[in-house]
Amino acid sequence: MKIVVVGGSGRIGEKLVYNLRQDDYRVLEASPSFGVNAVTGQGLEAAFDGASVVVDVTQSPSLDGDAAMAFFETAGRNILAAGKAAGVRHHVALSIVGTDRLQASGYFRAKKRQEDLLKDSGLPFSILRSTQFFEFISGVVQDGSAREVALSSARVQPIAAEDVAETLADIALSDPLNGTVEVAGPERFRLHELASEVLTAYEDPRRVTVDDDVPYFGARLDEASLLPDGFPRLAPTRFHDWLRASLQAPVPANNNRRKQG
Repeated sequence: MKIVVVGGSGRIGEKLVYNLRQDDYRVLEASPSFGVNAVTGQGLEAAFDGASVVVDVTQSPSLDGDAAMAFFETAGRNILAAGKAAGVRHHVALSIVGTDRLQASGYFRAKKRQEDLLKDSGLPFSILRSTQFFEFISGVVQDGSAREVALSSARVQPIAAEDVAETLADIALSDPLNGTVEVAGPERFRLHELASEVLTAYEDPRRVTVDDDVPYFGARLDEASLLPDGFPRLAPTRFHDWLRASLQAPVPANNNRRKQG
């Protein structure tokens, strides 16, 4: 079985490709660095030839609403057209918990458009909505030089990126859901409290202040905006275990901050 990971060079894609190859699956990384461009369509036909499963973990280079919409609209249509032409039997896409509730944000409208294109494609599909990655929250908190970090007190149930990749692999190797499933970490926190723990762990002297009007990708958060609905799949990695491991990891050369990538 051939599995194509579109966005295979990104944070989740790289982990997913590695995990699938460890289990001896035939995996192709489809990203600009491997000669495949979902926006222009370059290389998609050849990449999808003979593929049974396509996993879309693409990310817009810009979080600006208009730019993100243009990216997900164009890339989504190209990926789906190539999938149909190749006879792909299962199309999996990674999205975000809370997308429906955060439509005041141009970025989340773009993610919703990506989901809707897939649902309307006629392809057998599965959509995985994930809560925020530990790595993403850590990167956002550490990025910047202001003396204070203002964040919402909204509740979050974040997850390790490795656990997201594991869940995607499980879904990709299963029958299509023709629906949406959510995955989240095992614990809930307040966003501002989690940020304080990250800064403390990295000996960052800045302090976190609570401001519930601070926009999140352009949308105002309420108490449960970022929480999963119903009964999500629960990942095993706890925040403090992840943080301890991240503190022990070597820091990349010329980059003493772990930023969102």
